[in-house]
Formats: sequence, structure tokens, C-alpha cells
Amino acid sequence: MHNLIVTNDPRQWDIHVEGVEVISAQSYLKNNNYADLPHMRVFNLCRSYRYQSSGYYVSLLAAARGHKVFPDVTTIQDFNSQAIVRIMSEELDVLIQKLLTPLKSKDFILSIYFGKNIARQYDELSIKLSNLFQAPLLRARFVYNKKWVLQNITPIPLNEIPLNHRPYVIEFAREYFHRTRFVPMRKKQYRYDLAILVNPQERHPPSDKGALRKFISAGRKIGFAVELITRDDYHRISEFDALFIRETTFVNHYTYRFSRRAWAEGLVVIDDPLSILRCTNKVYLAELLTHAKISIPQTLIVNKDNIRQIEQTLKLPCVLKQPDSSFSQGVVKVETAQMLEEKLEFLLKKSDLIIAQEFVPTEYDWRIGIIGGKAIYACKYFMAKRHWQIYDWQNGPPIRNYGATETMPIEKAPLEVVKASLRTAKLIGDGFYGVDLKCVDGKVYVIEINDNPSIEIDTEDRVLKSKLYSEVMLHFLKKLQKNNGIG
Repeated sequence: MHNLIVTNDPRQWDIHVEGVEVISAQSYLKNNNYADLPHMRVFNLCRSYRYQSSGYYVSLLAAARGHKVFPDVTTIQDFNSQAIVRIMSEELDVLIQKLLTPLKSKDFILSIYFGKNIARQYDELSIKLSNLFQAPLLRARFVYNKKWVLQNITPIPLNEIPLNHRPYVIEFAREYFHRTRFVPMRKKQYRYDLAILVNPQERHPPSDKGALRKFISAGRKIGFAVELITRDDYHRISEFDALFIRETTFVNHYTYRFSRRAWAEGLVVIDDPLSILRCTNKVYLAELLTHAKISIPQTLIVNKDNIRQIEQTLKLPCVLKQPDSSFSQGVVKVETAQMLEEKLEFLLKKSDLIIAQEFVPTEYDWRIGIIGGKAIYACKYFMAKRHWQIYDWQNGPPIRNYGATETMPIEKAPLEVVKASLRTAKLIGDGFYGVDLKCVDGKVYVIEINDNPSIEIDTEDRVLKSKLYSEVMLHFLKKLQKNNGIG
């Protein structure tokens, strides 16, 4: 693999590293010889990545040429996003507090050169930040306000490296390129590379170990090299052609960041970032379904100014839902005015808007699994014993208490349930969804749509068996072939 350092003025990079060529930004942008070189790694050290600057175009055209570039355009955008920086800070919070709490100042700047800092005690934090923001030279600013937080992170222009740091930059650069120089290109034994994002510590993931093994087997049978990855593999996303997220998704979470990054890199992604945004917020779903005239239980979007309307409109008991609730958590049934007041106070501290919904008791909920606009399985999820929900988190032991399930061929599910599910899923996208519905007196109500539906051994796959996993993998294959102009 050819290594290329691109800078506004190559004279500023007076470091000779074997196997690394240094050229100007103008040469990279205008010289067609570089455009046609395969297996190129481009290290963009331009002074600025401002939109439409030469530094910005180096990263943009590198992606168009199929070169691996650091930083890429997505990372450049992330530098300017306070939301992304805040999420990063939260994910590394334990490590940040551990390392920076002994400091006496209220401001700390960490210079990161090829994944390292001149002080060895910051190596772990440096490598984690450089994996999240993949750029050769980084400056991370931390500030203390009750606790240490990452305020911003930016690239370091070559001309801003302190003179006393230059020997370290030389050392770290040579170590980096020597370490990566002899890594062979992975031989393509498969047509495509698929990553499945999992969290081994998640107590109740969307797919158990048996289901994950089935997905891996189904993928390999149709030509995928399948690999399980974790949150620590964020920097490896571009190695793959597709990403399948098999842990619970949230917007303010690294699962969304993985999805967003993979989408920007051109991977086929389930769950794609738009589906996560749309499905994980119940306020959005309530507004979307109402606007589309899809039948849902009577619903009120609640804020601090209209809480008195709940009893008048919905009566008691009713159900309150925090916008990002999942697996029945963050959903409460309130039966008295006092309980309503207490729960509203608690939920409205977390979100300016919440959902209040009429209580619609049923023996079970329907779950219709849909992928690529096709309904593939139908389940009845029965309520937990002596409880009004499928999952009973309050009365269960350390593991969740949940009701029985009954799976049937999709053609045996009520036609109106399937049709309502397909119509609902179409509003979200063409990914993989689980639509939850209730039937009351012959009328179908959509309860919600999940972007990350559960697939577990001997539950959702009880009818289709291995074919269910193959359906999901075939969806990936069709999307990849379409993206590559095949078929």
C-alpha cells in the first residue's frame, strides 16, 4: 500500500520516512498519476479543511478516487459538530476523569501525533481519540466545570507544531509507518465484507449468540466475509462493505455514530441513521403516524403547558412514554392523578416532550418483521404474567420477566395487520423493521415501529428457521449489488 502525505508546502515536512511520499495539495489535486494509483493511503496535513478549501478537496477527491484518506470528509464535519464532540466526551468519561482529575488547572490541551502524546500516561486516551477522529495530528482541548469534558478537537497544522515537539513527531511518525508498512492486503476470499456490531456486555441484545451464529453462517453461504465487531472498532468501518447493527440503538449513543459513519462511507447499513432517528423517538413516530392517517391509540404529545389535557382527553388509566424508550422500559401506566403528576415531573425533566396514550389492554401484541418492504415473519408477543406489558422489568428477577411468544407463517397473520405494518414501514425506509400492533374489536392500531427488531433462536425464527437469517443477508447482497451496478 502506497503512503502519501499531502500538505500545502512539502518543505514544512522535513521528515524522511521510508515508503512515504510527500507532495503538495495542488499536485495531488491536479496530477492524474496520483488519481490512478490503487491502494493509496493519503494523510492530509493541509493547513485548513474549511469547506471548499484545497485541504477539503484533498479529502473529498481521495474518497472519489477510492483512496483511504485521513481525515476523511465525515471526520472533517465531525470536528465542527459540538454534538459529536460531546458524545465522544461522554463515552470516554471514565478515562478522562481518571487521567485529568489530578491536574490543578481548569484547562488542558492534549496534542496527539499519529495516535501518541509526548507524555506516556496519555497514550490510551490519545489512541482512543485518534481512532474516533482519524487524523494524523490532533489537538484536544479539555475544560473543567465540575468535571473534565472534551470541549473541542481539531487538526494541528504543520506550522503550529511546537519546535520542542518536532523530535517526538518524527519518532511517532516513523513508528506509525513502520508498524503499518508490512500489513498485507486482505485477500478477497468472499465477494463482500460484512461487519456485525455487537456489545458482549449487553444484557438483553436484539440477537442472542445462537442467532448471531446463524447470521454469520447465512452470510458466508452467499459470499460474505462476516466479522463481529464492537465499539472499539469504530476506526475500522471503512474496511467493510456493509454494517449490521445487532445491539440496542439510540441517537445519543455510539450505535448511531457507527451507523452515521458507515452510511457516509458508502456502506450498506442496517440500521441506517435515518431509521434510527425516526424509530427511536416516539414523539416523531406519533406525529408521523398521525399525519399519515395510520390508526394509533389516542395520543397526546405532552409538554409542561398542556399536562392538564391528559385526564380530560385520555382519561385514566393512561400510558406515559419517554421518547427514547425501548423494550418496554421508560413506559409507565398511570392510574391515579397523584401518580400522573409524579411520573410527569420525572419524565419532563429528561425531555421537553413526552407521549401520553390511551391505555389499550390486549392479551398480546402483534409483531410483523419487514425487510426491504417485504413482510417475512409474524409473531404474537403475549403480556408478561400479571402484567400489562410484554416485558415486566419491575417484578422480574435479575433477568427480565416476559410473556410467551407464538410465531406463525406470514400468510396466516391477519391481512389487515400485515397491510398496516407494510404501510407503516414504508414511512421509515426500506431497512429491517419490527412493527408492533394491537387488534381491538376488529380494528388494528399501530403501537410503534422498531428499527432494531429482536431475532432470537426459537422465537422469531421458529417458522422460517435458517431461511429467516438468509432473508436478511440476501437483502444486504441485493443492496450491495445494486450499488455496484450488478443486477
